[in-house]
Amino acid sequence: MCSSKAQQSAKIPVIGRLGASSASAEAARIETFRQGLRELGYIEGKNIVIEWRHAEGKLDRLPALAAELVHQKVDIIITGGANATEAVRKATSTIPIVMAQSGDPVADGFVASLARPGGNITGLSRVSRELSGKRLELLKEIVRKLSRVAVFGTSSNRNNAKTLKELELAAPAFGVKLQYRDVLDPKDYESAFRAASKGRAEAILVEVWGPVLTPHVREFARLAVKNRLPAMYVDRRHVEAGGLMNYGVSITDLDRRAATYVDKILKGSKPAELPVEQPIKFEFIVNLKAAKQIGLTIPPDLLARATKIIR
Repeated sequence: MCSSKAQQSAKIPVIGRLGASSASAEAARIETFRQGLRELGYIEGKNIVIEWRHAEGKLDRLPALAAELVHQKVDIIITGGANATEAVRKATSTIPIVMAQSGDPVADGFVASLARPGGNITGLSRVSRELSGKRLELLKEIVRKLSRVAVFGTSSNRNNAKTLKELELAAPAFGVKLQYRDVLDPKDYESAFRAASKGRAEAILVEVWGPVLTPHVREFARLAVKNRLPAMYVDRRHVEAGGLMNYGVSITDLDRRAATYVDKILKGSKPAELPVEQPIKFEFIVNLKAAKQIGLTIPPDLLARATKIIR
């Protein structure tokens, strides 16, 4: 009996991590998650095993990948976004699920409330209601007479409609009219930009994105420059790929903090009793190369507020 207990205590925990995008597209997030684990004393391959699964942008693969992890009887499953969380939620009601990020876990039906999740799911939400208005405000600061903004979104994203509603509520305060362009596939980029130009848009706001499009951020940034349209993004990867600027939640910080949930659950905490945490770290990144390419001068006071400047 003592020997059995010793073997049990020496068992190396196995966690699964399911993402909708590719490993390369999520490289920064993956490394930050590993870093978070290391800070807590977990070394992959030594005292913890991680089973990585990536849908490569093919959302219809998520249910099968989720089923694989459940079949392997992993101790915890980490999900990289709402689509992955939904797939795992349908696959198991017993294995603890940690959301590395979720647009609105209460509205999506993942948890009963942020304070008391109530089931086998907990983790981090990236909900921050003021972000949409803040992005419009920053665009207005660099395009002083801004009156028309083309909002590029992805209707297949579960948070798309809600985000657009928030933008519509925020827009009148800045005297801005919005034009919505639905982008479901990289082949839609050219037509979306043509529609924006036809609608005399003076700037672009990329408010909702998805795993199908994430690998093609460089092409999108190139078209924004080609059309000489200032663009604001929610994801730093767009700016690092040549886009103008982004303001939003630090997704990598959420991944780092997801490791703390792994630690707590492995030490006996129940997901139902672990409150869902909201974002605490935000980033504002400006790409001066992109600004120069479209002949735009970024006001010095705006640059002073940037958390990172790409020169």
